[in-house]
Formats: sequence, C-alpha cells, structure tokens
Amino acid sequence: MQITAMPTKFARMTRTKKISLGMVAAGAAVMAGTVVSAPAASAATPAPAPAQSSGGNVDSWIKQSLEILHKQGIPATYEGIHKNLMRESSGNPNAINNWDSNAMKGIPSKGLMQVIDPTFKTYHVAGTSQNIYDPVANITASANYAAHRYGSIDNVNSAY
Repeated sequence: MQITAMPTKFARMTRTKKISLGMVAAGAAVMAGTVVSAPAASAATPAPAPAQSSGGNVDSWIKQSLEILHKQGIPATYEGIHKNLMRESSGNPNAINNWDSNAMKGIPSKGLMQVIDPTFKTYHVAGTSQNIYDPVANITASANYAAHRYGSIDNVNSAY
C-alpha cells in the first residue's frame, strides 16, 4: 500500500471495525513520522511475580478450566478457548496490555485471556484462584463472561 493511501484505508477500516483504536493511533503516529513502541498484547510486559498455583502449560490450563466450566454448566470448547487465548496473549499467563484504551483508564487487560480486573471480579468462578494472573482462573472467568455476553467463548472471534 502506498503511504498516500494509508489515511483512507485507516478511515475505512475503523468504520468497519476491523482494527482497534490502538492500531489507528499507531498508524497516525507512523503517518506523523514518529516511532511507535506500543506493544501488542502477545508481547506485553510481564507482570510482577504472579501466582500460578495451577501449574502446567496452555493445554493443561485449558483442560482444567473446561472441567470447572462444564461442572458449572458454562458452555465452552477446547478449540474456542485456545483460539482466543493464543490471539490475546500467545499463551503468556503474565501478559499485560499497558497501551490500549483500558490501560489508559488505569485498568489494563491481564493474563492469558487479557481480562480487565472488573470483568474478572464480576465473572470469577467459585473454586478458582482470586488471582487474575492464575491461568485457570483467568480462562474460566473469561469464558464465563463470554458465555453471558456472546453465548459461549466459541462465538468470540476478535477482541472482546
């Protein structure tokens, strides 16, 4: 794409909601000739020493979460969780987004599923850690939120 076409392309993409405000800001900064250093959530700054009582890896965290979700009657599949988790944090349980609109309000998205504190607290599922960085608690609260808002985490195909 030519540089002269970028403003038109950004305008069209924001009207159709194909990009985030962070991407628009980054594009504007590039157009202005500045260097942009806003990291993506997958390259987010690690949080200070979060507890990870569940241990394991992405596969085991998803399976543990699914067990809890299914006991609570909350719909979710491995595939639905995995696609959202990888898009949001690339599997980094310590991911924190310090640059988007939530971060600008003082409530950055955190953990594997990039949840903000108020959403985590509201949709926390009993029996999981109260620590937003705990992988199983983060996945489970996120899937619970998605079930309430979209019917299931499986119906979420972009940032939520």
